[in-house]
Amino acid sequence: MREIVLIHVYGQDRPGIMHALTAKLAEYGVDILDIGQAVIHDSLSLSLMIKIPPESESAPIIKEVLFLAHELDVGLKFTPVDSDEYETWVAAQGKPRHIVTLLGRKIAASQVAAVSQVLTEAGLNIESAHRLSGRAPLGTELSRSRASVEFSVRGTPSDPNALRESFLAISSELEVDIAFQEDNAFRRNRRLVAFDMDSTLIQAEVIDELAAAYGVGEQVSAITAAAMRGELDFRESLRRRLALLKGMPADRLEEVAGRIPLTEGAERLIRNLKRFGYKIAIISGGFTFFGRRLQESLGIDYLYANELEIADGRLTGGVQGGIVDAARKAEVLREIAARENISLQQVIAVGDGANDLPMLGLAGLGIAFHAKPVVKRGARQSISTLGLDSILYLMGLRDRDTTL
Repeated sequence: MREIVLIHVYGQDRPGIMHALTAKLAEYGVDILDIGQAVIHDSLSLSLMIKIPPESESAPIIKEVLFLAHELDVGLKFTPVDSDEYETWVAAQGKPRHIVTLLGRKIAASQVAAVSQVLTEAGLNIESAHRLSGRAPLGTELSRSRASVEFSVRGTPSDPNALRESFLAISSELEVDIAFQEDNAFRRNRRLVAFDMDSTLIQAEVIDELAAAYGVGEQVSAITAAAMRGELDFRESLRRRLALLKGMPADRLEEVAGRIPLTEGAERLIRNLKRFGYKIAIISGGFTFFGRRLQESLGIDYLYANELEIADGRLTGGVQGGIVDAARKAEVLREIAARENISLQQVIAVGDGANDLPMLGLAGLGIAFHAKPVVKRGARQSISTLGLDSILYLMGLRDRDTTL
């Protein structure tokens, strides 16, 4: 038997198996070069790569471990590892590592098969996989379920753009979101999350709701849709839409605010972010009147939005101060990061419109949330299948780490 041996243990899991094996190996002064364990439905898979010291012979060690495995009622497999093969494996640890996260109402074999095929074709190797979502009882309604699996992959994609296009195609076809992130220290050390407001934190475009309440809904919605698709400059679109609201009684704002729901998962996400010490910002092309209510109810730290101009109890059709457009959003994100003394790599930004793209591009993790195709293509990550709280999965958090 060679000096380096890979031991694979498999069988029914129960407490004490690892202790018994490592205690036996310790009697012979064995070093553990690598270790990995996974348990699925009480089925154990444990691997140990060991180095047998020169003064010890391998045969007695193997014999003792085999006898112990029989007592423990587990299967055992020994694989000798050539020293040159081991050194090649050690040298590979410098290769870049990425995290691939699958999000959906369920995870199907077809989704995993499609993603793993793309990864293989891109020259990436899956080294580990684990479930982030909790165990789902049978019979759970699909509309209420969340599922997420995270893969750790090693290597550099041969064509990053082709990889992203393949993932977008799979997402569209198989109803799964796929995030591909570099696994670095920044990913595990985010400190600030910045949200767009309309159609991101809340399930509406406020200006469309105001327009509907004032009887100019169709005209305003058409302009909004063009702006969200990136077909119309945001500043110009806002001016046109606000002009249609000129004369609207200001007391209608409260009425509209009372009927706009939060987006699925928003409260759970922000509650957990605050629990973990994150700063939260709203950076929106919407209006401060509505943002302040979210700030109060959710505990938002920063709010930047447009201030509706009101005179004699009615909207004037304009805003006070400068317009928060795409460029201003990106500028504000930089300002907040500087104020918090953090790198932009430690920032998460979430939005759904074309005017969010500069902000999403600046952040270490930029997420297009239930966005139009042009925004999905422009952002590095996108979520379309689940609610806002699925962002916790992209941060690497498991359901058991978070509160409901």
